[in-house]
Amino acid sequence: MRTYLYLAGAAATALAMVMTAAPASAATDVLTITKVGGSNVHVGDILKASLVTNTTSDFFKSATGTTGVKCAKSSFTAKVTANPGKPGTAKESVTSQTFSSCTSNVTGVLSVKSVKVGNLPYNSTISDSTGFPVKVKETSSTKPLKTTIVLSTVLGTITCVYTAASISGASSNTGNTVSFTNQKFTKSSGPAGCFGSGFFTAKYGPVKDTSRTNSPAVFVN
Repeated sequence: MRTYLYLAGAAATALAMVMTAAPASAATDVLTITKVGGSNVHVGDILKASLVTNTTSDFFKSATGTTGVKCAKSSFTAKVTANPGKPGTAKESVTSQTFSSCTSNVTGVLSVKSVKVGNLPYNSTISDSTGFPVKVKETSSTKPLKTTIVLSTVLGTITCVYTAASISGASSNTGNTVSFTNQKFTKSSGPAGCFGSGFFTAKYGPVKDTSRTNSPAVFVN
């Protein structure tokens, strides 16, 4: 009887320890909301961002010059397709990128009629390695990253099409931004009035998870 009582008491003690033990903390994924180490961004969530206040999106003729096209407004939308535990690389599908309020200082150009992005969606990755590198890539060799700029010039309207296989940037938890600097696009079609290459620079932020309540900012862990 004593042995039975002892075993029963030991079992009860073990059960109580299991019931009162603290639950294991959830793993932190590459992307979280609200703060570093916050709640994980869900696969399927929609992320959005516009240009950082008082900045422009630039498409210049050279990496060191200031001649080309500037847009005062730009934004992107992306759907999260993978968000693994850190360390790792999150994946997104860029479904929209827009530009407006654009001007040009190219000689002979009277106005910018439109700047449009084609061949969407694009594949995008964000790594939590040093510098939080970002890469936006074509979905296939037949659907590269594509930007079409329509200009009104002294000789009439011209359409300039630029493409790239990929562009690289960086994310930052300071302001929750994504930046691209002098990323090269090559002219694929257009008359001589179109510059031969375009170098893209833009800084978007804060990046927000619009699928969650109050659209919290997104952080990289």
